[in-house]
Order: sequence, then C-alpha cells, then structure tokens
Amino acid sequence: MTRVKGGTVSKDRRRKVLKQAKGYFGSKHRLYKTAQEQVMHSLRYAFRDRKQNKRNFRKLWITRINAACRENDISYSKFIAGLSKAGIEINRKMLAELAVSDAEAFKNIVKIAKDANDGKIKAEVKKEVKSEVKAEVKAEVKVEEKVSEKETPKKTTTAKKTATKSTTKKTTAKTTTAKKTTTKSAK
Repeated sequence: MTRVKGGTVSKDRRRKVLKQAKGYFGSKHRLYKTAQEQVMHSLRYAFRDRKQNKRNFRKLWITRINAACRENDISYSKFIAGLSKAGIEINRKMLAELAVSDAEAFKNIVKIAKDANDGKIKAEVKKEVKSEVKAEVKAEVKVEEKVSEKETPKKTTTAKKTATKSTTKKTTAKTTTAKKTTTKSAK
C-alpha cells in the first residue's frame, strides 16, 4: 500500500492555529509549536476571564452605589436591606447607573430604603404567591401523568403507537387549556 501524507489537512490545521496567533509577540505568531501553546493558554485565559469580568463589574457597581449611598448618609448594606424590605427589585447595574447619571432619582430611592428600614413601608409578601404557583404546577403535572398513564396501551404495532401518541398530546393540551381557564376565573 502506498504512503498517504496528510499534507493539506495538516497544513490547514497549522494555518488555523497561526491565524489565531496573529498579533502575538515574537515566535509565538511565527512558529507553529510555540503558537499552538500560546493559543491554548489564551483560550484558557479567555474562558477564565469571561467569568472574572462579571465579578469585576459587580464590584464596580457596588463601589459606585456605596459612594452614592455615603453621600446620602446611609451605608450600602442598610440601603440594600431597605430596598428588599420595601420590595424594590432593581439590580445593581441599574442602581449604579442611576447613582452616576441621575442623582435625584437615586436620592428618592435612598429615601424609600430609609423609610423601609424605619418600618414605615412594608413590602408585599411574594412568598405566598410563589408557593401557590408551585402547588398549581405540581397539581397540573400530577393530572397530566394520570391522563398519560390511562391512555398508554400495551405494546402493539408501530401504527397504533403513533396514533396513541397523537391522542395523548391532544388530551394534555385540552387539560392545560381547561386549567388555564379555571385559574383565570379563580383570580
């Protein structure tokens, strides 16, 4: 048998690595071996730093919010606690943007947080709503399981299986629409 050289495949692979290493210093963009090592490291750094970037921005936002809070005579932790007591769910990115660009709006939010810390404002309890929704979802899942258990026949030919699958899909769709209408009327 004749010898087969993987010339074009190898060349393409090396070109791809050297293209990724474009702009690196010295031999890291010229020589394949060092370029491949550097590209592998660079990809690892990029993966790691995508995670660190999120942490760094969160730190920056917290620092900006803290500085704006100190100007309004409240600490960062008391401010965040007051917001949660007041039921205000604004993320730190938006709070930092308000602190930098719109000081008056931020001052109003600080006032609300101070009032909530003093007990003047109470948030609506959302835990009950979540538990009710979870209970409804669990009930729907149980009903759908019962419906699918009743309608699944014993193993037969493939033509009958496909027919039963389509009927079960139709019945589950009917039950969900019926539940939606009952939940809407209950509200």
